[in-house]
Amino acid sequence: MKRIGVVGIVVTGGDKDAVLDMQRVLSDFADIIVGRMGVPRKSVNTIALIVEGEQERLSALTGRLGRLGNLSVKSALTSAEVE
Repeated sequence: MKRIGVVGIVVTGGDKDAVLDMQRVLSDFADIIVGRMGVPRKSVNTIALIVEGEQERLSALTGRLGRLGNLSVKSALTSAEVE
């Protein structure tokens, strides 16, 4: 069952390694990322992802992102099934 939802990411600090790690994770999950919008700021950057995929795959994405330093991750998934 595929679901659609939003993943919000807040990146704090200027740790370029954390950002590179985040980019690697996002690349690994590119198949479920439908859209991406980023808002750069001086000390805090925000990224919004529109995602569509199986619950397990979506959880794996947010879990891997959540383990990275200097990132805060929140997700909201709909209960509607999509094709």
